[in-house]
Amino acid sequence: MEILEVGCGEEGNLFPFAQMGCRVCGIDISKNRISQAKSIYRQRNISAEFVCSDMFEYDFHSRKFDVIICHDVIEHIENKNRLIILLHHLLKINGIIFCAFPLWQMPFGGHQQICRSWMLSHSPFIHPLPTAVYRRMLILFGESKECVSELLAIKKTGLSVEKFRALIKSGSLDISQEIFWFINPHYQQKFGLMPIKLHTITKLYYLRNFLPPHTGAY
Repeated sequence: MEILEVGCGEEGNLFPFAQMGCRVCGIDISKNRISQAKSIYRQRNISAEFVCSDMFEYDFHSRKFDVIICHDVIEHIENKNRLIILLHHLLKINGIIFCAFPLWQMPFGGHQQICRSWMLSHSPFIHPLPTAVYRRMLILFGESKECVSELLAIKKTGLSVEKFRALIKSGSLDISQEIFWFINPHYQQKFGLMPIKLHTITKLYYLRNFLPPHTGAY
């Protein structure tokens, strides 16, 4: 089985698959993240392939994958249609794409937790402010040019449930399973929090975007 992770972290989500003997490949534009991933896998003597490249520029040489993991990546991509088309092209027949992302309207959907300022990093719902106001606030609180640029880029490319569903439909893909989390499983590993699913709220059109779920589609 061949597994591809787009925007892989140091270990990302590939490690369990690598342990099972799957052929795994991680691609990320960050040299540091790729370097760290290679180092960790070498230390553990586990075979894995890591590529430092822009996803849209890399030549996969007609490779196809059984599973493609796209975790906390799609909300950063401006041309989401292009990404979905590429992922579909890289997917084997009957393959699976796992896509998880924070909804734009949720309390920290703007990723403001990366701010250096304690106040901004702990302030929910500041990212939907008008762009000019949001930029000025970030600058006044001493955020670096790089941080301001990243947060404004995220504001521009944020994603909602409705936009995601339309995106999948336009890419000729089907959602076979969709899960909303109040506390998603990723936080169990990072913060020791037990995962909690959302059920009833998923039926409330638009309002569901303002609570803190991630949506996972297979």
